[in-house]
Amino acid sequence: MMESNETIVALATPQGVGAIGVIRLSGPNSVNILAKVFSKNISKAESHTAHFGQIREGKRVIDEVLATLFLNGKSYTGEEVVEVSCHGSQYILQDVIRLFLEHGATAAKPGEFTLRAFLNGKLDLSQAEAVADLIASNSEAAHKVAMQQMRGGFSDQIKKLRADLIHFASMVELELDFGEEDVEFANRDELKALIWKIHIVIQALVTSFKSGNVIKNGVPVVIAGKPNAGKSTLLNALLNEEKALVTEIAGTTRDVIEDEVIWNGVVFRFIDTAGIRETKDLVESLGVKKTLEKMREAAIVCYLFDASNIDASELETIVSALKQDVEKTNSELILVANKADQLSEEKKAYLKSKYAPIFLSAKEKSNLIELENHIIDLVNLGKVGEQDVVITNSRHYQALTSANEALMRAYNGLSSGLSGDLLAADIRQSLFHLGEITGEVTTDDLLENIFSKFCIGK
Repeated sequence: MMESNETIVALATPQGVGAIGVIRLSGPNSVNILAKVFSKNISKAESHTAHFGQIREGKRVIDEVLATLFLNGKSYTGEEVVEVSCHGSQYILQDVIRLFLEHGATAAKPGEFTLRAFLNGKLDLSQAEAVADLIASNSEAAHKVAMQQMRGGFSDQIKKLRADLIHFASMVELELDFGEEDVEFANRDELKALIWKIHIVIQALVTSFKSGNVIKNGVPVVIAGKPNAGKSTLLNALLNEEKALVTEIAGTTRDVIEDEVIWNGVVFRFIDTAGIRETKDLVESLGVKKTLEKMREAAIVCYLFDASNIDASELETIVSALKQDVEKTNSELILVANKADQLSEEKKAYLKSKYAPIFLSAKEKSNLIELENHIIDLVNLGKVGEQDVVITNSRHYQALTSANEALMRAYNGLSSGLSGDLLAADIRQSLFHLGEITGEVTTDDLLENIFSKFCIGK
């Protein structure tokens, strides 16, 4: 349990003018600090009760508020907590916070409320991280995964794996204490079967990270092509708004333009780029360089070409180079033949047989649905169920990968007759990495790194 004499305070709602703003106090003196400036006597109030009154500084009334009390550790942080709902004026909110600070509160650091919840055993570390993911979720899929993790679905799975492994680890460790007597407390066949079972579960979690990363961060989709191919027009059509400037002048887009759409509950980040060509214009050449960088970072590259005005040999060279590039970056390539409404049936048939592009007209907004469906199919997430455990955190991915590697060393060691002390070392290493995920094994630096990324007030 965390022991702190400090009572922290922060605004728990976003900055900016709104109907209400909520100020949160947490710590042993929360109620006492409120009582010093509150118009009603709350010294004998019960937990989970709300009280209407005034915040006063002397005879001056700052605001009429609703104060909600969470006592006896029955709160988000596991401490005495008071939440004060004020009118949403920034002046009022800052003045009330100032008053609380003057009466003994300390300004909360980023993530300090959730840090206290973790240290007080209200959440484990992976659940605490899921709180930040839930706040940041901007799609149905991201929301589902964050809620599932915050409720402990992922934690429960890790804790069960760890508990099963600890039992056998203790048996192996016990053997080391009786090394001279050549006894075997841990059945090697059962241990081998357990390790393989845990390996299968961990491997499935590791594999889910690719989908989880997409759910959490969105799918970067780069729209690339030569100048005046219609890239900006396509971006505007997909977003259904005039996001990018469109002109007849080649090279209009000189920097990347990004925006998001949500399809099937997944965020797709579309990136319109400068047209790829050789140029002596310094600004445009920098834009082309950035285009190539974005293509290397993309999950999907949509290469758009003007199907009504492109030489066959030039297209062959471009497609060949693109395929080599996406193989190196493990990204997906979609060829998009723009201005298809201007094509003869003969040329359309030729392009279809040789390259199988998606034919559309960005200007006329025709056949966009085929491109949309193709992009969704490439991501291939399917529907994320309420009970599905999906890894979205790179820290968890690294810990699971390291735990799996240690497990497989132990598994292979069992097959080759590895000595008990080396076997125990590998199992301990695996347990260590699994413990890193839930916070059973942690360091101050790790906690600071995680919670410093939270917003103040959470």
